[in-house]
Amino acid sequence: MFRLCSALVLLLCVSAAAEAGPSGRLRVIDGDTVDVGGTRVRLHGIDAPEADQMCGGNGSPMWACGAWVTGEVRARYDGRRARCEALDTDQYGRVVARCTVAGTDIGRALVRDGLAFAYRRYSMDYDLEEKGAAVQGRGLHGAGVQSPAAFRAAARNGAAAANAASAPAGCVIKGNISRDGKRIYHVPGQRYYGNTRISPQKGERWFCSEAEARAAGWRKSRQ
Repeated sequence: MFRLCSALVLLLCVSAAAEAGPSGRLRVIDGDTVDVGGTRVRLHGIDAPEADQMCGGNGSPMWACGAWVTGEVRARYDGRRARCEALDTDQYGRVVARCTVAGTDIGRALVRDGLAFAYRRYSMDYDLEEKGAAVQGRGLHGAGVQSPAAFRAAARNGAAAANAASAPAGCVIKGNISRDGKRIYHVPGQRYYGNTRISPQKGERWFCSEAEARAAGWRKSRQ
C-alpha cells in the first residue's frame, strides 16, 4: 500500500512539473509576447497588433495602434511577477502559455479591455470577452482597426508585390493611377491593397490619411 501511494505521489509530481510554466518578473516585448523569468512567452489565445502596425481607414485617421498597445501592456504589467501555465511551443520556439499577474489572466484582461483580439484560430477561450469589447467600443474597437491577422496578410502581399517605392513612416495609404487615368487610393485590408504598386514616376504617391488622399483628388477603392 505504501509503495502504491508513493508511486501515485510521484506520478502527480511529474504531471504537475510537466504542466508548470515559467514564473518570475515579466518584461513586455509587444502586445502578446513577454519574457517571464528569462523565458520568451507567447500569450495563449490572443492576437495583438504588430509593434509597427498602423490602424485606421473607413473614415478614421491612420494611427500607430501597435505602438499604443505595446505601451499600454507595458504600463500595466512590465516588472510585475507573473506565473504561467505552459500549453505548447510555437514555430518560433516560444512557450505558448496562459499567464496570470496577481491572480488575473493577462490574456483575458487584454481582450476584455480591447487591447488584443481573441485568437480564434487557436482558441475560443476569450471569444466572449472580445465580443463584449467590440459592443462597448473599448480600446482598439473604439477607432478604426484592422485585425493583426489581416495586417500580416496585407504585409505579405505587399512584400510579394515588390513595390517600386517604400512608404514613408506612418503613411501607408496607396494612391494609384489606373490605366484610364482614375486616381484611386487603397487602404490596408482592402482587396487590392497588397498587389497595388506605387510608381512616383507616373504621379502615384503615398498618403498618411484618407482625408489627405481625398483632398488631393483621389477616391477610395470600392474593394
